[in-house]
Amino acid sequence: MSSEGSRPDDVRMRGFARRQSVAQVFRWLHERLQPLAHETIPTVGATGRVLARSVTSEVDVPAFRRAMMDGFAVIAADTQGASAYNRLALDIVGQSFPAQPCLATVARGQAVCIMTGAPMPEGADAVLPVESTQPEQMRARAEQTRVWVIGETTPNKHVGLPGEDIAVGTLVLQAGRGLRPQDVGLLTSIGVAEVAVVRKPRVRIIVTGNELLPPGSRPHGARIVDSNSPMLGGLIERDGGITLNPGIVPDEPDAIRRAMRDDVDVLLISGGSSVGERDHAPNVLAEEGELAIHGIAMRPASPTGMGLLDNRLVFLLPGNPVSCLCAYDFFAGCAIRVLGGRRWEWPYQKVRYPLNNKLVSVVGRVDYARVKLVDNRVQPLAISGASMLSSTTRADGFVVISENSEGIAEGTDVDVHLYDL
Repeated sequence: MSSEGSRPDDVRMRGFARRQSVAQVFRWLHERLQPLAHETIPTVGATGRVLARSVTSEVDVPAFRRAMMDGFAVIAADTQGASAYNRLALDIVGQSFPAQPCLATVARGQAVCIMTGAPMPEGADAVLPVESTQPEQMRARAEQTRVWVIGETTPNKHVGLPGEDIAVGTLVLQAGRGLRPQDVGLLTSIGVAEVAVVRKPRVRIIVTGNELLPPGSRPHGARIVDSNSPMLGGLIERDGGITLNPGIVPDEPDAIRRAMRDDVDVLLISGGSSVGERDHAPNVLAEEGELAIHGIAMRPASPTGMGLLDNRLVFLLPGNPVSCLCAYDFFAGCAIRVLGGRRWEWPYQKVRYPLNNKLVSVVGRVDYARVKLVDNRVQPLAISGASMLSSTTRADGFVVISENSEGIAEGTDVDVHLYDL
C-alpha cells in the first residue's frame, strides 16, 4: 500500500492539530513495557548483563576451615602466658599449603606450619601469626622441628570457618541486578557456570534523508553527514541494547517500509517524522501498524512520534540532532532500558545548583534546556534551533522545565542532569 494517499491523520504540510503531553506519552509507554525473555549465558563474560533469576548458593564459602594468615596452626590453649620474656616451645609436626593439606592431627604441644588459604589440620583451633613466633636457632625454616611462641592467641583466631563468607541457601544476588565485575566473581566462587540474564533488546536504526552522507564522509555542497546514527548507536549501547544500522534509507515510503520489517525488538526512525512533504515515516507506520502518538508538547523534539508494528515499539525521532537526542533520552532510551531489565530512570548523575539567568518556557510544554556549570552555578546556553549538536558538547548537562511552568527565575536552585556518566 502506498503512503502517498490522503489520510485524516496525515499532518504533512498542515501541522499538528494537537500535541500529546509528555506525561500522556509516559503513560502510553509504561502500559506497553516489560522486560524481554531471558537467555542463559556463561557466567564469565556476564558483566553488565541484567540477572533474570535470583541466585541462591548451593555451597558453603569457604567449604573448609582455612588459615587467614601465614603462621602456625596450634591449639590456642598452648599459647597462654607466652611472651618475649616467657617463650613456649611447640613441636612442628607438618606443613599445610593451599590445596596441600597436612594430614597430621595436632595434639597438645604441637604445631603445623601453615600458609594463608591452606586447610586447617585436625586438632588445631587457631592460627598463630609468624610475627608471634621465633624460629629454632641455627636451622633453615624448612628444617625446623620446633617453634618458640612469644605471643598468645584465642580459639578461631585467624581461622576462616565454613560458610563464613556465604552459607548454603544464602540468596546471593536478586533478579533485576545489573551484574558488576565483583558479582561475576562471586557467582564463579560458588560454582555458578551459567546465569539467566534478560535478553538485550535488538534496535534497528533507520536514518532517512536524501541529503545525508554516511558517517566518515566530508560534508560538501548541500549534503550533510549523518550524525544521528553514530550518536544513537552510542546511546543504545549505553542503555544495554544491540544496534543494527545497515546504512542510510532513502526518503521513499517503500524503502522505509522495507527497513521497518527487520527482525528486531525496537525501531528507531530518525528523520522524516515531522510535517514536511517528504516526511513519510508517520504515514508508513499508520498504514503498516499503529501510529499512536505524533506530536508532543515539548521543546525541542515536538515532532516525535511512536507506535507499534507487530507488537514492536517504533519511535519516530526528529532529524535535527538535538531534537533526536532529546526524544531518545525522554522516550526511546527509557523503553530500551526497561526491555533489557534495567531501570526506567535516566542514567545521568544529578546535581543541584542556582541559576545564573532566568530560563523562559511556556505553560503546557516541557523544555529541555542545555546548560553549563560555572563556579557552582547554572548558566543556560544561548541557543536557537535544534540542529546545533555542538550545543550538547559545549553543555555540561540539561535542565528540564515542567509543563506547568512559564520558566525558572534567576537564583532558583535547579536539578542539572549531567551528560558525563
